Amino acid sequence: MFWYGNYKNSNSTKRIAVIPGDGIGPEVIGVGRRILEEVTLRDPGVRLSMDEFPWGSDYYRDCGAMMPSDAIEILKKYDAIYFGAVGDPALPLHVPVWGLILPIRQSFQQFVNLRPMNSMAGVSTPVGNGRHVNILMVRENTEGEYIGQGARLFPGTVKDTALQISVYSRDGVSRIIRYGFELARKLGMSCTSVTKSNALNYSGVFWDEIFDEIAHEYPDVTSHSILVDAAALYMVTSPERFQVVVTSNLFGDILSDLGAGLIGGLGLAPSANFNPNHESPALFEPVHGSAPDIAGRSVANPISAILSSAMMLGYLGYGDWEDRIFQAVSRALTDIRHHPRDLGGDASTDQVGDAVLRALEDGNGNM
Repeated sequence: MFWYGNYKNSNSTKRIAVIPGDGIGPEVIGVGRRILEEVTLRDPGVRLSMDEFPWGSDYYRDCGAMMPSDAIEILKKYDAIYFGAVGDPALPLHVPVWGLILPIRQSFQQFVNLRPMNSMAGVSTPVGNGRHVNILMVRENTEGEYIGQGARLFPGTVKDTALQISVYSRDGVSRIIRYGFELARKLGMSCTSVTKSNALNYSGVFWDEIFDEIAHEYPDVTSHSILVDAAALYMVTSPERFQVVVTSNLFGDILSDLGAGLIGGLGLAPSANFNPNHESPALFEPVHGSAPDIAGRSVANPISAILSSAMMLGYLGYGDWEDRIFQAVSRALTDIRHHPRDLGGDASTDQVGDAVLRALEDGNGNM
């Protein structure tokens, strides 16, 4: 079970906004919902209410926006958001992201993007040799290069110039680094900072200074600092040296995709976007995109969506079910007959979900 902040569960029904999104999003979220619905049937202590919203690229074609103008106000009423993916080849790449996912992250100050990457028995990986990847990528989620500030100068001329501004505030950097240390302390892990301070003489040095300051407050946590290019190398050659990794928005985005490749692919990589104070809804989503080339063919891997639903249960105070689902996925994948196409098998999206449900039943007496 991961740590999502200081949260006390109550017996109240947890409200979940479901946004399946584009491409394979509806397929994988559909499987994740089956898991959630089965949990609520079997455990009366888990009370969930799910409302679905048809926002995404189709909504954009009909309405001229990825979601309605009052979407943030609507979502404020929910405890969590379960999200599939956005992206459509007919739209510019930035439209789906800036039209839906980044406004949600920034409006609700979901400054923690937690992306766990764990090897699973039965899944072949590039790492090989019996080595295990167990990395928790803690990515700053509201600042850095994704703040949306900059300018386009002299467009259409030979002097056409793009300026992209990165923003690093003391509050923003401190809170993500402090969360990384708290997570490492609670799990008994080391905490590694990844920057590029030898080249980024303002933002990188600033990050390093704050990391060093906060590290002194956690003498019980082993800490390291490494440059991003070296981190990319060592994640491949010696991934065991990394446990909790805390880094900026851009570096975390890139390195977590690399980490997903080390464990078998993006189809195995879940994520959580949240604020540890639990004062606003959190968002849970598979790391992968909308994969329009395989949409509607029932071949998409739903594991990352299932694991994201498990993380959502953990955030909502049902940590035992988070652990059970992670364990059930691991058990299901030990049998190659349950592997989807991206893992070298031929199980359909729904068949993978069926296997996880059976593994849940096998793993504990009440399912």
